[in-house]
Amino acid sequence: MPADARARQRTGAGVGLLLALVLGAVLLTGRPDGDDRQNGADCIPHTAASWSTDHPLTAEFARYGDDATRTDDWTGGDGTHSVRLPDGRLLWLFSDTYLGQVHNPPNPVGESYAWRDATAPLVRNSAVVMDDGRLQYTLPSPLFADPAPGQWRWPVAARVEPRSPGSSEQVVRVLLWVRTAAPVPWIYGMPTATEVATLSLPDLRVESVVKVLDQQLVPDPSRRVLFGTTLVEKEGWTYVFGGDDGQAASRPVSSAYVARVPQGRLGEPAAWEYWNGSRWAPGARPRAVLGDGQRTGVGSAFSVVRTGGTYMLFTMAAGAEGLTTMTSYWACSPTGPWHGPTKNFSPSLPMGQVAAYNPQVHPELSRGGRLVLSYDVNLLESGQPPGGGAAQLNRNVSLYRPRFVTLRPAAER
Repeated sequence: MPADARARQRTGAGVGLLLALVLGAVLLTGRPDGDDRQNGADCIPHTAASWSTDHPLTAEFARYGDDATRTDDWTGGDGTHSVRLPDGRLLWLFSDTYLGQVHNPPNPVGESYAWRDATAPLVRNSAVVMDDGRLQYTLPSPLFADPAPGQWRWPVAARVEPRSPGSSEQVVRVLLWVRTAAPVPWIYGMPTATEVATLSLPDLRVESVVKVLDQQLVPDPSRRVLFGTTLVEKEGWTYVFGGDDGQAASRPVSSAYVARVPQGRLGEPAAWEYWNGSRWAPGARPRAVLGDGQRTGVGSAFSVVRTGGTYMLFTMAAGAEGLTTMTSYWACSPTGPWHGPTKNFSPSLPMGQVAAYNPQVHPELSRGGRLVLSYDVNLLESGQPPGGGAAQLNRNVSLYRPRFVTLRPAAER
């Protein structure tokens, strides 16, 4: 701050000017931007100090997926997200999902794998309810109907919120990615829009879906941003992270972006503000907070969590390592600067040509200074979308299911 400005602040007029500026900021944004300040001594560099396979949780999804008592439930999927409900249940949300019935080994070609029929339904999204650590049932699938022919919805992060600000009635808000079928390189669909769905409680019925950010007018599809891969709450705000599809444009990594919404107002498009590189602004073109397009950046989906005063971001590593290896970044603010990547770690993968993706932290299962993190697994087939190698995935149903690790973050040395 210039010396003359500091001198003015010592006068009554300077104090009045300062108060006016603060009040103006409150009127503009709803509250001061104190949430962007670094957390001082509470923010220190963090990395993944150690990790181990979470066998019980991984086995529970295998048990439920292999259960042959129903033919309309989840037998495999990806895009793994979770949210704790007020009554203690856990709602698991998935993107592309196989339903149908699973048969005991051997499979039709004599391999010792449980298998599905080739006619097993593949739906674009699903939801499974867990109670007391045990998966109980699958909601009617797909839970979120296609918005239009050639388009589909993938659910991502979710939160329980008041139905309206100040209301005692609660609902579940689910962030949705809308994608549109398109030719190569858009094998996962072209990014189209971010939506928010409202689910009633306790019956989890879809009540409404609203569009919060339409990206169809962004001319370069690789620059379109979809929000909701992960949510972090702090001091009255919900920070909503998102990414672009840089990897479809032959960039080794995608870029990360962040928006914020007053807590309890995810379903109100007008309440959303986007970081434009220097400030929060409604309806602004967001600017990346992480990613140089080469060495630093994120995968197609990533996760952010607060550990003390430090934010940690988990993603697949850049380049070919990102098929098997995870890494992390740290920052003192959602807007960065983000530091890293830090030490990499490689989770367990099944044998064969497979890849890991979509690392997601599940805070509702994390405790004692340890984080529970899921990752999805799929066949490594060039030019195929998730679930594209249907014949092989049906031949070995254990492949297309989430795995879990328990991870201990610690100060970086």
